[in-house]
Amino acid sequence: MLSFGCVREAGSQGLDVTCCMSKTPQHYIQQSAVIPFRRRRGQLEVLLITSSSNKRWVIPKGDKEPELSPRKSAAREALEEAGIEGSVSGDSVGSYAYEKGGDLCRVRVFTMAVEVIHDKWQESYRERRWLDLREAVRRVDEKGLKRLLRALPEFVTAD
Repeated sequence: MLSFGCVREAGSQGLDVTCCMSKTPQHYIQQSAVIPFRRRRGQLEVLLITSSSNKRWVIPKGDKEPELSPRKSAAREALEEAGIEGSVSGDSVGSYAYEKGGDLCRVRVFTMAVEVIHDKWQESYRERRWLDLREAVRRVDEKGLKRLLRALPEFVTAD
């Protein structure tokens, strides 16, 4: 297992959580993701989905499609992995990095105000669950993603 040293930097484009690997990665992979959210009874909720192996809770994310902008690629991943559509933030709210099979994945994250939830979707084997922000932070593993989730109220406006 490779070890990381994570640094959080606040900037005008959100949070950048950079993780350094103790070994040189085999490849660098650019990914896009959304933090899907809604307000219910005045409380901010986040939609998490299970990973492809159904062992971890994650946000919809995937390799950036070459023909799409990072924002549009993130929206496509949300539809494919979680069966959701909505308004995606114009700017990224930050990024985080993680190691996967010897590769370093850097994930550019956007927010999505969920407007449509489909009953059937491409990767419907994944479980999806609406959680309050505190519980969502508790359930995800990646430290950089935890930091972005904690900062979510800074990036979304009240109804």
